[in-house]
Amino acid sequence: MSVREIRLFGDPILKSVCDEVTDLSAAESLVQDLLDTTSLPGRAGVAANQIGVGQRVFAYSVDDELGYLINPEIIELAGEKLEIEEGCLSVPGLWHKTPRYERATARGLQLDGSTIEITGEGLLAQALQHECDHLDGLLYLDRLLPEERKLALRALREQDWFLS
Repeated sequence: MSVREIRLFGDPILKSVCDEVTDLSAAESLVQDLLDTTSLPGRAGVAANQIGVGQRVFAYSVDDELGYLINPEIIELAGEKLEIEEGCLSVPGLWHKTPRYERATARGLQLDGSTIEITGEGLLAQALQHECDHLDGLLYLDRLLPEERKLALRALREQDWFLS
């Protein structure tokens, strides 16, 4: 299909809770666009609302594994909650220490209707948490501890793309 443009901080769709997918056959082109958009170098994941679609779907690309989940939900978070450097395609140029669990398991659907679970540590755990947050209308900035959040918002206002 095609690589889609990433919506940036300030776009209302990024703060909206996405709708569940009810027709899997209608989601096929969205899934392909997400896979194409995520497969570019340096991208660990892209949620549907980041490309302007308010549906509960995301794609991920971690350790040469490209995949997707439809109607995902985090079913388990484990290990310590660590502050991990994190960025976001919708907030380009900024990286901040974000509290994330070491391990995460997400459950969702595939286009054929089968249910799968994905468990990851490190970057995959971080991506699962990050992308599920997007689908709930949260950005990683919303997860920052108060002092880090102040730094992030100050840095955000200094970005060339912000409010342009």
